[in-house]
Amino acid sequence: MNTTLITTDNDLQTAFAIRKAVFIEEQQIPASEEYDEFDTLEAACDHILVNYNGQPVGTGRLRVVDGYGKLERICILKEFRNYGLGKVIIQRLEELAQEKGLTKSKLSAQVYAEGFYEKLGYTRTGEEYLDAGIPHVLMKKQFN
Repeated sequence: MNTTLITTDNDLQTAFAIRKAVFIEEQQIPASEEYDEFDTLEAACDHILVNYNGQPVGTGRLRVVDGYGKLERICILKEFRNYGLGKVIIQRLEELAQEKGLTKSKLSAQVYAEGFYEKLGYTRTGEEYLDAGIPHVLMKKQFN
């Protein structure tokens, strides 16, 4: 398994297809809430793909927001979960943040995944809230 920094429209469309399968089809999030102005190659953010046996099966993106590396749109196709790929995505996005000189990251975690992020060093900050009708919590991490 490895990650690829997205630099082509073809790879970006692959990431969108993964997000569509997970967020729109599986979790029933409206497409109008899933895609935004940061979903271009020209936007001030980095998109990645994670590959399993040469096949792109997960994605995530990183934006710089208020001095944090904000990890967003992290997802893995259902049949490829439980292979450690989520950890690979998080680690690569954190590396990209550190390459930008950032010392901390944050993310909006779906509540069911809070334990996963805690194992990777994230701490819940604040109360639960709804995003696209799904309970979330804000989580933050300071890099060593």
